Amino acid sequence: MPKATGTRTDLVVLELAGLDALIAALARRGFRVIGPKVADDAVSYDDIAGIADLPAGLGDVQSGGRYRLRSRPDGALFGYTVAAQGWKRFLFPPRQTLFSARRDGAGFTLDPPPPAEPPLALIGPRACELAAIATQKRVFGPEGGDDPGYQIRLAEAFIVAVECGEAGGTCFCASMDSGPEITAGFDLKLVELAGDDRHVFLAIIGTEKGASLLAEIPSAPASASDQKAVLRRREHAAKSMGRVMDTGTARLLADFAEHPRWDEVATRCLTCGNCTLVCPTCFCSTVEDVTDLVGDHAERWRRWDSCFTVDFSYIHGGAVRTEARSRYRQWITHKLSAWHQQFGRSGCVGCGRCITWCPVGIDITAEVEAIKSSQKGS
Repeated sequence: MPKATGTRTDLVVLELAGLDALIAALARRGFRVIGPKVADDAVSYDDIAGIADLPAGLGDVQSGGRYRLRSRPDGALFGYTVAAQGWKRFLFPPRQTLFSARRDGAGFTLDPPPPAEPPLALIGPRACELAAIATQKRVFGPEGGDDPGYQIRLAEAFIVAVECGEAGGTCFCASMDSGPEITAGFDLKLVELAGDDRHVFLAIIGTEKGASLLAEIPSAPASASDQKAVLRRREHAAKSMGRVMDTGTARLLADFAEHPRWDEVATRCLTCGNCTLVCPTCFCSTVEDVTDLVGDHAERWRRWDSCFTVDFSYIHGGAVRTEARSRYRQWITHKLSAWHQQFGRSGCVGCGRCITWCPVGIDITAEVEAIKSSQKGS
């Protein structure tokens, strides 16, 4: 995670051409530039070459089990809330080769490691997403179990964060103290101001890497009115949250293992695992060994898994969590309650993806509220 070394609080103004030049400068420095673009009627993060690839003039409408793109009259490039999936799949790939080996006489010889991947430049992470990246850094660090691949990818990454100007229908980052203001974890931070007569980005430096890059890009000092506009956007985003999480009740979920609410949610939950796949902090994985048909080549892979699958809790003799109620309870209780003991904070950053992309619209904030309400009535 980028550390704020010599962080400045003054703003400078970048024109649209300046943002394009910034992306080009990152590519020249050998970064693989990843940013938002439209694919399959949704905003997703993928390789970009310039601002022409960004979702200009598009926002989104998100609610329980529903996602739609909408047109925006202001032409904003970052007018959406969050993409369908987060940045996790670049820092913690869904499928990774741990090692491969080939038969060599009576034994096997390990294949040489693949060439190093280019460092990543992430264009557009929001406050909740930076909080998720920082959370996974702890998961894949000493608290959870060192993962050098994740740590190296993150340490080498260049992060250009973009602050939200409005919240989505399923957002609740303000409840989780993870947004909407971006306070750490960036090399450069941008605030987009898009209107009828002006479309610019206000940039603030987070690290020396950010200062070095920004020095190559034409910019101008921001005015006092620009600084006030940043504060207004922040306040608007904080006040327009689509959901609220009762974090006090959430931390106590481990005390309600036999609550009847788990049976109620199990009647709706499909145990499809969508929530864990789109969650930017879920980290469950499994390891599988494969060989070719003649047994001369073997590989070991790590791939994403989900606590919603029956096999995930398999121990010799059978699975531990065979019912939907126990699997949903495991997910939400671990994320909102047990993470505090393991990693010092909640495993939820309030991005709302699990609500949006649940096929039946199960709402994590509503489940917590339901347990809270039942306790008031008892």
